[in-house]
Amino acid sequence: YGAGYLKAYKNAAYKLSLHWILFILFHLSMIWVTLLQNGFVFLIAWEIMSLSSMLLVIFDGHLPKTLQAGVNYFVQMHISIVFLTIGFLWVYLETGSFDFDAFQTFFTSNNNLWLFIIFFVGFGLKAGFIPLHSWLPHAHPAAPSHISGVMSGVIVKLGIYGLIRVISYVQSDFNLLGELIISISILTGLYGILNAAVHRDFKKMLAYCTIENIGIIGIGIGLGMIGLGSHSPMLYYLGFGGALLHVLNHSLFKSLLFFAAGSVYQQTHTRDMERLGGLIKSMPQTAIIFLIGAVAIAGIPPFNGFVSEFVIYSGLIEGLKSDNINLISLLILSFAGLSLMGGLSILTFTKSFGTLFLGNERETLPHQPHEVSRIMLLPQYLIIAVMLSIAFVPQWYLIIVGNLLSGMAVVSHPIAEEFEVSSLAAYSKTLSHISLY
Repeated sequence: YGAGYLKAYKNAAYKLSLHWILFILFHLSMIWVTLLQNGFVFLIAWEIMSLSSMLLVIFDGHLPKTLQAGVNYFVQMHISIVFLTIGFLWVYLETGSFDFDAFQTFFTSNNNLWLFIIFFVGFGLKAGFIPLHSWLPHAHPAAPSHISGVMSGVIVKLGIYGLIRVISYVQSDFNLLGELIISISILTGLYGILNAAVHRDFKKMLAYCTIENIGIIGIGIGLGMIGLGSHSPMLYYLGFGGALLHVLNHSLFKSLLFFAAGSVYQQTHTRDMERLGGLIKSMPQTAIIFLIGAVAIAGIPPFNGFVSEFVIYSGLIEGLKSDNINLISLLILSFAGLSLMGGLSILTFTKSFGTLFLGNERETLPHQPHEVSRIMLLPQYLIIAVMLSIAFVPQWYLIIVGNLLSGMAVVSHPIAEEFEVSSLAAYSKTLSHISLY
């Protein structure tokens, strides 16, 4: 997709060469982040990822807004690194090790809350939880669309990855931390979708939708932690399982939407939806691709977004069996918030699709738009194929997620034996629920 998108820059050979070198380094650094066990080397890989992604964002650095967005992103990613460094140094001073496994030793003998908050700020900046989100609505629109797709689809998820990696070593305070994450996530999701609903810039609208979906993922993570605290394997699997599956789903349909948006921008040279209209006549395949992504992100069956949100909804219902009135109140609020996010998402993408692709053009464009090349369309159709496989055979993916959850370091907790005994029955019940839809 990127090769087709950057075709207009074919005369800037040096600029393109540097871009693709950084693109490869960016992907390598993301792989290193997920594989490294030593915290010191992890921070080096995190820094390489931040620096290379910033340079990719400012591809059009001659534009003042693009350069400003890149600098803002770079500064905030280094605030993230400062907090992560403080966290790793604290663990090192207490345990004598930078290894991630030292977290378990630390959490066993120290208060869980403050170190968790430090890492939540560090990883939450990357993920885009409010109030740590302010880089995201600027960097995503400024970057070339194939970079926007990777940033929204993958790089913000590495913040979620880091958060879950820390959570897997937490030894106590599960309910408190879970309720804290759910509360922040409700605000994050509602803030994101409310802003998305009113923006005319379609790439900025998609960026705010990323914030909304981070909120949805966070609700699932919080539910999983409450499942640990209440010794409920079913709630553990529904919460974390829904969150992890939504990480995958959002990576797919958000990348798809950014690619479709990039196709529109390449042909029209504007991101203002109010200047466009009737593009389904000249770009029919892009219109269909955008529509599929819109239906998926809104959580409407039969697409994959519905599957992961259904699992999280099931977790909220499962959590209502608790005797804790404060927890029940929070879960009811979460259910209402998640429902409101879904409704506003439908509103946002109905408006966006209608404005961009239906009706007549609102302004005469300098160049007549036409469908993008096959090299740009093919990756989008491949993404749709994976989305449909999740939608129609979700059991395959839920089994993979279940195996991941069973293998998390969390099984080393005191409640591990209870989880091992009942996890198979609990997850079988989950699969049965998913099959019904």
